[in-house]
Amino acid sequence: MGIPLALVAVGVLVFLAFALLPGSGGGAVSAEPAAASVAATESSAPPGDGAPADPTPSAAAPSVTSPAPSATGTPSPSATPTPRPSATTATPTTAAPTPAAATTGAGAAPAAASLAGRIKPGTNYQGVATSYDAADGNGACSFGPSGDMMIAAMNHTDYETSKACGASVLVRAANGASITVRIVNECPLPCAPGQLDLSHEAFAKLADLSVGRLPITWTVLSPGTAPATMSIRYKAGSSQWWCGIQVIGHRNPVAALEVQSGGGWRQLTRTDYNYFLSPDGSGCGGSIRVTDVYGEQLTVDGLAVKPDVVQPTRVQFARH
Repeated sequence: MGIPLALVAVGVLVFLAFALLPGSGGGAVSAEPAAASVAATESSAPPGDGAPADPTPSAAAPSVTSPAPSATGTPSPSATPTPRPSATTATPTTAAPTPAAATTGAGAAPAAASLAGRIKPGTNYQGVATSYDAADGNGACSFGPSGDMMIAAMNHTDYETSKACGASVLVRAANGASITVRIVNECPLPCAPGQLDLSHEAFAKLADLSVGRLPITWTVLSPGTAPATMSIRYKAGSSQWWCGIQVIGHRNPVAALEVQSGGGWRQLTRTDYNYFLSPDGSGCGGSIRVTDVYGEQLTVDGLAVKPDVVQPTRVQFARH
């Protein structure tokens, strides 16, 4: 019994000796998780990048978070730009229909920008002035003889199928002289865009006729001086089966003319000789609605079909 007990005692001593040595297996067990943790941290950092791994998740965090505000915020910026152009486009249209609505009770007209066509009020255009013998002042606009020879012919391009007819235009020369003329005629090709062919009388207010071609700038006006009311004329040959309608003495350029037909309004086609035609007689002798380039609409009632007779109305476009 003495020998086995001695062996057991020796074994206990050997075990205690190994347990007390530094770097023993007990420390290695706790070190392995630490090494694994360090390895995991190192592997999460981009190779060759000294920056910590946190910036990547933190940069991604706003993009993950931003969709919520972005989804809420997007309609706000998106809605803001939309009204602005809409308000900018509608401002002239809205400003004009206010008096029109009071005068006519009509709905809103199309946007002013689309109504104005090539030449827009308040815009400066460059070109040259030439001159022609205007005789009695009649021309392609079919207004008839003019009592005032401060008139001009608009070049073919800007005449735009008689859209320019009746427009008041302020013309300025480089020498400082200026004159206001009314468009009553068309200057055919090769008259270039921007070119105005003035009556001899009008050109002489800017320079000597011998100059021939004079560099100018010009602007379409909404003049303070205009007839108190505009007039309507039915073309010669008009009847209840066919008619042509013309507006005379309007302050601002006319953009559209409609007749009341079938319970609604029908827009008539404009000719290059400045009449609006109803080829099947629709609306001939009925109410007429006239729209200017600012979007103002005026309604004229109670005019009979009287061919080639100037019939005054009780309305006139507002000044702008």
